Amino acid sequence: MKLALASDHAGFPVKQHLLEFLTAQGHEVIDLGTDSAAQRTDYPDAAKAVGAAILDGRAERGILTCGSGVGVSIAANKIPGIYAAICHDTYSAHQGVEHDFMNVLVVGARVVGTAVAEELATAFIHATPSDEARYARRFEMVQALEKHIP
Repeated sequence: MKLALASDHAGFPVKQHLLEFLTAQGHEVIDLGTDSAAQRTDYPDAAKAVGAAILDGRAERGILTCGSGVGVSIAANKIPGIYAAICHDTYSAHQGVEHDFMNVLVVGARVVGTAVAEELATAFIHATPSDEARYARRFEMVQALEKHIP
């Protein structure tokens, strides 16, 4: 799978670990930064980079990390067409794709370690969206919210 990864400085260690892990698994991974935990960077920039990569077709899905996962999740969800969620358990990581058409996994690097991050990424990547009508209907409702349609 083509994946875009990015983080702020707090998420860098987990992002870097996932970059190596996913590449070793045979995925095509685009590293959109940051390149160090030493220099402070802003999580909205990471969200924008991953969102752009998905929307322009360079990546099928994305993974974002920051300290808690909260900030980058909020930022990513401001981009129409990006459906991001913080997941700290494997059920949510696959169910978010299957039922909610999530295309960006968000991990709190200060909340989970690298082993759990690997499990989350694996569950996310191997999940496929359900073709059940109820999930499609709900997703259409979410998309309508992006257009401010009541």
